[in-house]
Amino acid sequence: MAENFPIIDMSKLNTEERASAMEMIKDACENWGFFELINHPISIELMDKVEKLTKEHYKKCMELRFKEMVASKGLESAQSEINDLDWESTFFLRHLPTSNISEIPDLPQHYREAMKEFAKELEKLAELLLDLLCENLGLEKGYLKKVFHGSKGPNFGTKVSNYPPCPKPELIKGLRAHTDAGGIILLFQDDKVSGLQLLKDDKWIDVPPMRHSIVINLGDQLEVITNGKYKSVMHRVIAQTDGTRMSLASFYNPGNDALISPAPALVKELDETSQVYPKFVFDDYMKLYVGLKFQAKEPRFEAMKAMEASSNLSLGPIATV
Repeated sequence: MAENFPIIDMSKLNTEERASAMEMIKDACENWGFFELINHPISIELMDKVEKLTKEHYKKCMELRFKEMVASKGLESAQSEINDLDWESTFFLRHLPTSNISEIPDLPQHYREAMKEFAKELEKLAELLLDLLCENLGLEKGYLKKVFHGSKGPNFGTKVSNYPPCPKPELIKGLRAHTDAGGIILLFQDDKVSGLQLLKDDKWIDVPPMRHSIVINLGDQLEVITNGKYKSVMHRVIAQTDGTRMSLASFYNPGNDALISPAPALVKELDETSQVYPKFVFDDYMKLYVGLKFQAKEPRFEAMKAMEASSNLSLGPIATV
């Protein structure tokens, strides 16, 4: 297991050990940008069902398609590093503001229903976590959820990925290094095949695969809202020569028209010279991110700051919804 990787036992939040569990979450948000939840509220039976159906669906509907793509691009005979694609088979389910689960072809009905139920549980867990972050930050309960809401509620979706065995993992990544653009990410990952790594103190550290855990990481929007107190962290997936790694990453993001800016309570103590993160509309950030995903986040923040200055945008306090 990775040295001191933060593992949070959620059952402790209802005991006299709550304070130490909250302190572990705070430390993880400030120093890791990642933590792993055990004894969380999502049922093991539901997780087992989702994993079984996801792996069956990959075998039946996705595996051949992936092999055809590899053959058509000649990836197995690559001689030099490939930097413009990832060794992953993936599709995306949108849950909020409107679901697209019924429109995705090739999904058996019982898989659709299991994913809908799983998404509901993840949504509740995401909102609980946002309130735990508020508590640690000294923000009023519900503050982050309200900021994320915009006019139509948050964007919430799941990227369903499988990372098949790769003959040349030294030349092609499962997923190239990036930070996540959005809010809070909840990952249900394979407990047998590893590959996820995060960058800490200039070293790549494995995120340990654990049975029935949910891995949490923070996106760029939480770095902005906390004015850099919490960080979104670079991470990547290393392709493996053996085994197919399942990954269900669910992104609880602000709504398209949500106004994102540092929480006033977190900047009021700062003096005039202190760095303050930009204000922007979430959708504008996403349009920029699409072209720059695999680059450093700092130039994205600078670009939003320049946009803010050029439009002389004065959003004022976040409107309550």
